[in-house]
Amino acid sequence: MPSLPFRPAALIPPAADRRLLVSIHDVSPAFTAPVEALAARLRVLLGGPRFAMLVVPNHWGRAPIAGDAAFARRLRGWADEGIEMFLHGWLHRDDSRHDGAAAAFKARHMTAGEGEFLGLSAAEAERRLRDGRDIVEQAIGRPVAGFIAPAWLYGEGAHQALAATGFALAEDHWRVWRPQGGETVARGPVITWASRSTARTASSLAVAGVARTARRMVPVVRLAVHPGDMTKTSIVASIARTVRALAEVRQVVRYADLDHGVGRGKGRKAA
Repeated sequence: MPSLPFRPAALIPPAADRRLLVSIHDVSPAFTAPVEALAARLRVLLGGPRFAMLVVPNHWGRAPIAGDAAFARRLRGWADEGIEMFLHGWLHRDDSRHDGAAAAFKARHMTAGEGEFLGLSAAEAERRLRDGRDIVEQAIGRPVAGFIAPAWLYGEGAHQALAATGFALAEDHWRVWRPQGGETVARGPVITWASRSTARTASSLAVAGVARTARRMVPVVRLAVHPGDMTKTSIVASIARTVRALAEVRQVVRYADLDHGVGRGKGRKAA
């Protein structure tokens, strides 16, 4: 029998190169209880506070961190534990008008009115980036790890503003990069869950199941959880199964590890 030109095993990254990043999105005074619950679960699943938090300075204009001393102290406590803190928009609400067909499609179908940085001008995006970073850094007492746009959606103005504001890292659906020079530091999909409807929930559970089955196939996998995930027991169970399955065959790393080229032995497997 003639030999195959390649073997499937040749496509599987070596164990030392397989990495896992986990993050909690929408960290805000609006969702203190579910964020606390998610953080507690992830600490157990990952063997410690080896995950990131994405912080919204004023979620939908209704939950400002500025002036909320109790929540600011909580943020600093999480940062002191070693949890990475990212700026995650300003309002997390898309109040832009989208004229282009591609942007309008993304705004309508890829998020529920939360692609805040998809349609902003460079000047407005820069203002929100600078103001949001100041608020979060004042709360945590150190620089943020980077910026991740709500719904992972960026317009041209957002990219220009990122290049001008000095954030160390950013990410979208498919990569993590350095905004200053555009260098990609990791490629790989984001796995997330949807709680807004029965159909979306079923679809996200199916995707997570595929990720568990093909858990060795890509170098970097990112898991993103949201406060709304805690409203459905099926999602909570899927998150636990997925984290355990991926952590068995991947190094659990921080975003800062990617920025310094970690992957061979510096990450730690989940306990």
